Amino acid sequence: MALPDLHVSSAPEAAARSVGLEAELTVALEAARRAGALQMDRYERLERIVHKSAHDVVTEVDTLSEELIIGAIRAAFPSDVFLAEESGHSGGPKPGGPATTSPSPIVPMPVPADHRIWVIDPLDGTVNYANGIPVFCVSIGLVVGGRPTVAAVYDPARDDLFSAVAGGGAFLNGQPIHHVAKEKMSDAVISLALPHQRFSRREGRIQKAIRVSRVTGSAALALAYVGNGRFDAFIQAAGLSLWDIAAAGLIAIEGGAMITDMAGGAWFDLSRGTRATGIVAAPPIHHAAYLELLR
Repeated sequence: MALPDLHVSSAPEAAARSVGLEAELTVALEAARRAGALQMDRYERLERIVHKSAHDVVTEVDTLSEELIIGAIRAAFPSDVFLAEESGHSGGPKPGGPATTSPSPIVPMPVPADHRIWVIDPLDGTVNYANGIPVFCVSIGLVVGGRPTVAAVYDPARDDLFSAVAGGGAFLNGQPIHHVAKEKMSDAVISLALPHQRFSRREGRIQKAIRVSRVTGSAALALAYVGNGRFDAFIQAAGLSLWDIAAAGLIAIEGGAMITDMAGGAWFDLSRGTRATGIVAAPPIHHAAYLELLR
């Protein structure tokens, strides 16, 4: 399939240029768009679905999208490493050979300031995608020194491209976005995912405090929505991996949200394993109230 030439729009590019990350943002956005184009080309025409677990699947499109993204990153930044959902953790290329890979996302701590790792979910919302539900996305984040620094989240079904650079703001299709907090939590529409057996009482308290909750089936897309207020908050108690949150979390923060883990601590930690993270993303005026309801 021939894919179009794609270019970063001026506002995100200017923000990235100001901090010396223009090339990285360009690669992330163009790779996200190309992966999304591939996904839409094969949407509802899947040839292979493999069950990773009782409740999770992987398609040939996940694999092809990841190969496309990693290929673009390696071509532009051959010394960088990556953490990708399907292929695991890369220790970087060896002379005369391919990069070594491991399923472990663990990175020695503290992370050196110049350590660069691309954190990739090639198709977040695979179950939706495999069932023809148009709620899925591509997520690409660059983490430098242990901190998310560049982000691209692309929803190809809606042609929505979210982006952010640390300290440079968040954007949707090249236009700046901001989370404007609602005055009352009782007006909030939030993305909420809590294990029922452990959190049933706390979930009940939150449901009484807000207008309504939703579960989209794509954590990265739902978290990115906090960046422009489509969701007033995002709460997931557990089950998140670094590739779910690296890019979308930066977009939410640069849009004006506050993010912590479930205890109010740091939301992003490269030493955390797969499905080992829970986070609360909300406007600063309501964040503490959500944490209190979860205690």
